[in-house]
Amino acid sequence: MDNLFTHMHDNLKPLAEKMRPTSLDDFVGQQHILGKGKLLRRLIEAKRVPSVIFYGPPGTGKTTLARIIAENANANFVMLNAISSGVAEVKGVIDEAKKNFEMYGKRTYLILDECHRWSKSQSDTLLGGLESGQILFIGATTETPQFNMTRAIISRCSLFEFKPIGIEDIKSALKRAIDAPNGLKSFNIKIDDEALTYFATASGGDVRSALNGLEIGALTTKPNQNGEMVITKEIAVECLQKKALSLNDDVFYHILSAFCKSLRGSDATAALYYANRLIEAGCEPQLLARRTIAHASEDCCSAKALNTACNALYALNNLGMPEGNIILSHAIIEVCEAPKNNRVIVAMERAIDDARNHPDDNIPDYLKNHTEASKKYKYPHDYGGWVDQQYLPDSLKDRDYFSKDKK
Repeated sequence: MDNLFTHMHDNLKPLAEKMRPTSLDDFVGQQHILGKGKLLRRLIEAKRVPSVIFYGPPGTGKTTLARIIAENANANFVMLNAISSGVAEVKGVIDEAKKNFEMYGKRTYLILDECHRWSKSQSDTLLGGLESGQILFIGATTETPQFNMTRAIISRCSLFEFKPIGIEDIKSALKRAIDAPNGLKSFNIKIDDEALTYFATASGGDVRSALNGLEIGALTTKPNQNGEMVITKEIAVECLQKKALSLNDDVFYHILSAFCKSLRGSDATAALYYANRLIEAGCEPQLLARRTIAHASEDCCSAKALNTACNALYALNNLGMPEGNIILSHAIIEVCEAPKNNRVIVAMERAIDDARNHPDDNIPDYLKNHTEASKKYKYPHDYGGWVDQQYLPDSLKDRDYFSKDKK
């Protein structure tokens, strides 16, 4: 009876969970840290992995590798999620780890998912266990640890960055799932290369997302007359739902940075690509319009580019999408193609610097308002539009914010 219920439970697991690798031989990707001779691989093979934090995009194998490490090290391991675990649970893990260490000489790996969400009090509770060596910590997070975790924890851990899984590695994982007895073998799936490539490409380096899409396809596609379940690219597009970016995700700011640098670098193709990649992922286009306005001012010194960018924000606020994206594209192209010159922002920064360092310097008397000396002011129009006259205080009279040698 137990075997029956175990079998039923296994069948209810998502495909991504069924296909979760249990050894380094089955693990895909992350060769920059797991390739032959790499530090992390040497530590795993020697069963000497210290406390570590794995960080990177979702679906790249962070939690999976943490499990492999714990099981390979012949140690106890406990899995917690930072969102649902409190101080009491952490203390319980530490107490149990101490007993196991004293009675059996076994250390405990605490695997913590979403570890960037841990509070300072939760982190502080763990420090004693880490110091004693009875607990080894493996944290997994999609955020950059240096910005989102306490220094006390980070200083006691080695950091390893996980990168999006390559297309060929994801395709291999999908083929393995299709052929695996505990995967989709019973579905008799036939998938064309276009569909396989789409799953691998559109998942954005996230194996779990690709497997989830494949599973939806398997569960919703009817077999043909030969009993084959044919999954085409059209089916793949329907099944693989668009991934949404969180405004808190590092990847959002990486793409936004690439967009801004493409504007400044006059690459309209790249700027349009990054802009629409953000829009497709749920970013408000008004944010991109505001950044375009800023770059029109900072990098172009072009009234036309600035006007077009301002009109794009106006159109997005009043016309909306998708039509507003056309005007935004006009603005992006205009800013990219405009000659680049940062003389305005350079001059502004020099003026700010002087204003802060010379806040009380006396202005020339003839520029003051309604004084006897102001009668000596030379009205430029009386001299054909320009007259040689000092406008800056004496201490700054030789300043030139626009001279090229000061850029």
